[in-house]
Amino acid sequence: MDQRKKIAIVGGGIAGSSVALYLAKTGLDITLFEKEKTLVSGPPMCHLHAGGNLYREIDDKQCKMLLKQSIELLRFYPYAIDFRPTVIATPTIDESSANELLPRLQMLQTEYDKLIQEDQNNKVLGESSEYFKLYSKENVLVLREKECVKQPKTLDEWMIPVSKNIELDKIKYPLIIVQEYGLNVFRISASVTLRLKTQSNVTLKNGIKVTDIKKYENSFKVTCDDSDNETIENFDYLINAAGFRSGEIDDMLGIKRDRLVEFKAAYVTKCEKYEGLWPEVIFHGKRGTPQGMAQFTPYPDGYFQLHGMTKDVTLFDKGLVRSNALSAQPKLDDIFIKKIDQGWSFSATQSRTLAAIEHMAQYIPAFKNAKVASKPLYGAQQIPGDDAELRASEVSFEGERYARCEIVKASSILTMADAIVKRLIQLDFIDEKYYKQRDFSTAKQSKKTQIDHYAEQICKAREYPISLAYVNNSY
Repeated sequence: MDQRKKIAIVGGGIAGSSVALYLAKTGLDITLFEKEKTLVSGPPMCHLHAGGNLYREIDDKQCKMLLKQSIELLRFYPYAIDFRPTVIATPTIDESSANELLPRLQMLQTEYDKLIQEDQNNKVLGESSEYFKLYSKENVLVLREKECVKQPKTLDEWMIPVSKNIELDKIKYPLIIVQEYGLNVFRISASVTLRLKTQSNVTLKNGIKVTDIKKYENSFKVTCDDSDNETIENFDYLINAAGFRSGEIDDMLGIKRDRLVEFKAAYVTKCEKYEGLWPEVIFHGKRGTPQGMAQFTPYPDGYFQLHGMTKDVTLFDKGLVRSNALSAQPKLDDIFIKKIDQGWSFSATQSRTLAAIEHMAQYIPAFKNAKVASKPLYGAQQIPGDDAELRASEVSFEGERYARCEIVKASSILTMADAIVKRLIQLDFIDEKYYKQRDFSTAKQSKKTQIDHYAEQICKAREYPISLAYVNNSY
């Protein structure tokens, strides 16, 4: 065994930074390259997807995988999870029944109970008996008469603000509340950065762009721009975690790979009317139509993040592109690259955010008084292969020494890391004891107050309200 093998990870999003943290305990010499100044600054994240109930179109196998992976992610990043449930509503204009999710929910409840029996530490989504609950219109009307609770403790208490504010005649019953929690991108960035900085065998290279990679028989030569100086370094193993730009790395190496890239955005709003804590609320709908899914994600101090799966809100014309025979990198239109690299114009921010508010106000009427709070959360996401509905994906390999991180949802990071560790064991880079290691004892080595402070700094640096740095962890 040579514990000094050098690993290059290109890309410091949640995939690259998490696999760096996972591999740090092996003693390998790890260098993480990230062209942005902070880690985990990719497309918007707001939902844990503990079961995938936002996606009616995916199969049970993907749902089970998302549940298991989400539990592991929660244990890996405990201070980045917003402990509040999600309400799922089916609008009357939707062609589906509100009961269609019940078989899936029952299956996931059984699966969650099984995971708890395997390891009591997996009980991170509350009791399995309370994984979900149904509410008839009569139940909702009863809750409507109750006072909102400052710190909700039960599912009924979480449902009170929903019952008081949504258009009850525009949804089908039952309403469903499910233990799918929130995911805070700013706190993940803070958590992984603070933990990586304590690892003596990990070198963080922020603000440095990789410009070329050459492959040799058993090594890679990585060239990058470091403060206008070109540097070249040799590595024994390469991990491509470049997110939507992963195809650029494949192109440098002359490797073909089919993939999709999709540009997405979520919108930050503020509404003074709402007091207390809300659950997340999802109004199902057909993607790409004017009735596309509406997603209402709460933050402290009256801030709400909005998705609307319509072409006026979250989806964009020509925003989903494919690779081709000439390049492994799908070519996003320049307008999207400009948004990613340079930011949004004031007019684009206003028009899209106001469209998101209007889309949500059809179900929560008082929300029409919400205001634009900041620039959107935005970015592009890669999807391996050609299935735009794929949600559970991890990693792929080319040869013995090149891995691609290809997660679609953040919850897949540990499964991804397992596959890479298995390859490193086969190369005799590390001992087999590191395979599928699930020691979460160091997950809380940073104090919550440290993460609060650092997440605030990240919000300020990225020009978002500092309220987005916080989560509700009282549940």
